[in-house]
Amino acid sequence: MRGCVYAQNCFPICCGIDVHKKFVVATVGTTNKSGVTDYQTRQFSTFTQSLLQLLDWLKAHSCVHVCMESTGKYWHPVFNILEDYCDVVVANPKYVKGIRGKKTDKKDSIWLCDLHKHGLVPSSFIPPLPIRQIRDLMRYRFKLINVKSSEKNRIQNSLTVSNIMISSVVSDTFGVSSMRIINHILDNPDDMDFEVSSMLHGRMQDKAETITKSINGNLTKPQADKMRVCLHHLENIEKHITDIERVVLGLAQPYLPQIEIILSLPSIKDVFTAIAIIGEIGSDMAVFNSSKHLCSWAGVTPQNNESAGKKKSVRISRAGVYIKPLLVQCANAAIKSKKCPYFKNRYDQIKKRRGHKKAIIAIAHTLLKCIYHMLDKGETFNFELYKIDSKPKQTYASQITEEMAIRYLQTLGYQIPDMPNTT
Repeated sequence: MRGCVYAQNCFPICCGIDVHKKFVVATVGTTNKSGVTDYQTRQFSTFTQSLLQLLDWLKAHSCVHVCMESTGKYWHPVFNILEDYCDVVVANPKYVKGIRGKKTDKKDSIWLCDLHKHGLVPSSFIPPLPIRQIRDLMRYRFKLINVKSSEKNRIQNSLTVSNIMISSVVSDTFGVSSMRIINHILDNPDDMDFEVSSMLHGRMQDKAETITKSINGNLTKPQADKMRVCLHHLENIEKHITDIERVVLGLAQPYLPQIEIILSLPSIKDVFTAIAIIGEIGSDMAVFNSSKHLCSWAGVTPQNNESAGKKKSVRISRAGVYIKPLLVQCANAAIKSKKCPYFKNRYDQIKKRRGHKKAIIAIAHTLLKCIYHMLDKGETFNFELYKIDSKPKQTYASQITEEMAIRYLQTLGYQIPDMPNTT
């Protein structure tokens, strides 16, 4: 609400922009001292030259407060032009949705202007440009890793349908020894009686006979051609991932202190995991009101859905589609950490009552709260705060006294006669 009372004009001069792919419709609302608002609406193309004209038009009206709906990726060009001069609020569509049947482009822009005029539009989190660049590249890296996994699955499927069951013997089908055997089979499809032991490293020599039996299959030419294409694609993807990582490391240099802080967590050891977290939440925690606000934004807290005094679904929201899986992976590593057993103990406590999924989300929630406070205070993870006593305190008496035994029997329904005083 930006500290405004309902129906009070927070911004006497503001603009609402209805964004589309080919054009935008902007409405500037100017409110006088009597509370009467005068609207001026214009349409601009989404080409850069036309968007610069939009900026000049806003300057002519002394308008620095702008609100627009986050429509796909179409809001990015407008935001890039207005970012330096205007205070731009990018709103979630569910907060500014118009009434069905009374929607036009002009009415939508006026509606956005009216809502923003009274301070009724909560702003979405838009990090600074350097963070946005890191976020974009790290999300692309995430997609490439998914494609890489898909190609590995296709290669594994080709081996399976060809009766080559090497995956049942080795722990990693795409390890060095396994790939030597697979490449030999692809290069020499007619040679099925080759010596396997020379391709295996020392610890796998004991499995040479079993591996020889597992590769006794029938690899057809179409399957072999498919595997060659997949392997070539896999090599290209790995090269592209390396190129992306090199660029990301260059962009992340200004944020090395924050990355080191995140790497101090017991579950985060990969520098790119820390960079991905920085790319999603930024390095300045002042943009979030509290750690609870950050956790809600990331989608690791239950929703509020109560009506008539009855609580309905309290499932976590769909927010944080990129950071939530990342936090869950870190949580799975945290519960296995022997350096800080707190997370495992907390996970076991919740799992008994609520199950694995809710327990792992709770650990992800705890990790994100840790990251918030660590970045906010500029401190590394303090293990002493999560130290567990090796000798837990007893919550029950070591010995049962006579008085406790009598009281227990009475709760079961027995009548205990008065005992004679022997003293």
